[in-house]
Amino acid sequence: MRVDQVSHRYGRGADAVTALGPVDLAVPPGEFLVLAGASGCGKSTLLRLIAGFETATEGRIEVSGTAPVPGRTSGLVFQQPRLFPWQSVGGNVDLALKYAGVPRDRRAERREELLRRVGLDGTSGRKIWEISGGQQQRVAIARALAADTSLLLLDEPFAALDALTRERLQEDLRRVGTESGRTAVFVTHSADEAAFLGSRVVVLTKRPGRVALDLPIALPRTGVDPDDLRVSPEYLALRREVALAVKSAAA
Repeated sequence: MRVDQVSHRYGRGADAVTALGPVDLAVPPGEFLVLAGASGCGKSTLLRLIAGFETATEGRIEVSGTAPVPGRTSGLVFQQPRLFPWQSVGGNVDLALKYAGVPRDRRAERREELLRRVGLDGTSGRKIWEISGGQQQRVAIARALAADTSLLLLDEPFAALDALTRERLQEDLRRVGTESGRTAVFVTHSADEAAFLGSRVVVLTKRPGRVALDLPIALPRTGVDPDDLRVSPEYLALRREVALAVKSAAA
C-alpha cells in the first residue's frame, strides 16, 4: 500500500477544515501498521481514505497497485461490530463469504475455518444476542477476513471493551495477523495497544494530521508468551516512546 502526498479537507471556502496531511507512507506486504494519536488527529480519516470510502483532496492512495474500492481492496472492522442481529454467528460470516464470491459448496468449510481462527469454534449456530461483546467483535474480524483481500483495516475495534477482554483480543489479533500474512492498518489512541500490536507505529500530529513518529517495532511476534512480552524491558521502552510521541504531537 502507498500513501503519496495525501491531504484531505472537509467543507469549502472559508469553512474548509484541513483534517489530514500531507502524509507519505509506504507499507510493505505483511506489515502490521498502527496509526496512533490523540482524538481528532486524522487517524480515522486516513483509514477511510485507504478503505475507499472517501477520496483524498490531494495526493494518491494505492492498494496493490490500484485505487482503493470499498469492500474489494480491503476488509474493514469498525469500532462497533455492526453484525446482522437476525442472523446467527455463522450466518453473518456466510453473508460475507457470499459477497466475497466464495462458492456455496465451499462456504461451510471456510466459515468454520474463519471462526476457529478467531477462537469461536462451535458458535456457528448461536444468535448474536447470545454472545458477549468481545465475541461479537471476533465475529466482525472473521467477517472481514472472509474476503480474499490483501489488506485488513481496523478502526479502534476494541475501544468499547473492558480491559481484560481487550487484552485477550489484542493477543488473538496479533496471532491472526501473523498467521494470515495480510497487511493490516489498525487505528488506536492507546500507546499500550500500539506497541503491543504493531510491527510499525506511526504517530500523527494534531490536526492537520502529519507523521510525527515512524517507529519500527522489533518485538517477536511468535514464540513468546503475551504476558511476558507486556512486562519485557523492550516493550515497556517502546510503549513509553510511543506515549511520549502521542503526547508531544497533540500539544
